[in-house]
Amino acid sequence: MVQKAKILLVDDRPENLLALEAILSALDQTLVRASSGEEALKALLTDDFAVILLDVQMPGMDGFETAAHIKRRERTRDIPIIFLTAINHGPHHTFRGYAAGAVDYISKPFDPWVLRAKVSVFVELYMKNCQLREQAALLRLQLESGQGGAVDAKEPAGLLAELSARLAAVEEQAEALSKQLDESADAAAVATAAHLERKLTGLRRALDALEPGAGSGASTVPSQN
Repeated sequence: MVQKAKILLVDDRPENLLALEAILSALDQTLVRASSGEEALKALLTDDFAVILLDVQMPGMDGFETAAHIKRRERTRDIPIIFLTAINHGPHHTFRGYAAGAVDYISKPFDPWVLRAKVSVFVELYMKNCQLREQAALLRLQLESGQGGAVDAKEPAGLLAELSARLAAVEEQAEALSKQLDESADAAAVATAAHLERKLTGLRRALDALEPGAGSGASTVPSQN
C-alpha cells in the first residue's frame, strides 16, 4: 500500500499556513508546516514530498532563494514547487518565479478550488511514481532470484504474472491521468505525466523480456531516474 503523500507548506505567517491547511485538508494527505526557508530545507533533508507550496515574501531567506537551494540538491530538484505571493510586480516578477524552478506561480488571494485541484494533480503523479518504484523493486528482486533472467520455476513465473497485473493497473491509471491533463493544458503537469509514461514503457519492456521464451538478452531494468 502506498502511504499518504506529504505536502510541504512554507510561509512565515501562521494564519496563511492555517488557511492552506483548511484548503488542502480535503485531499486527505499529510500536510507539513515550515515557517521559513531554512526550516523547509531541513524538512527536505529527511522526508519526501509530492509538492511544495512556497511563499515568495519571507524574511531572511525568501522563496526564490529557498527554491534555488531546493533545485541544487539532487534529492529534491524534481519536487514540483508552486509559488504563492501576495504582491504582483508584473511579468518580470512572474518570470523570476518560473526561472527559479516553479511549476506554477499563484497570486493571493487565490481560488481555493483551483489551488486544491493543482495540488491534487501533483499528488496523483507522485503516487503513480511511488507505485512504479515498487514495481521496479519487485522486478529487480525477480531478476536476482532468477539468476540473470532464467524464469523456469513456478514461483518466479507466478511472481511475473503478479508483477504484470500490477503494472497493468498502474499503466491504466497513468493513461487516464494523461487524458485528464490533456484537457487541463497544464504544461508542467503534462510533461511530468509524459516522463512517468516513458518509465512505465521501459519497465513493461523489461518485464516482457523475462517471460519464458523471450530470450535472455534483456535482463536489466531501465533506470527509473
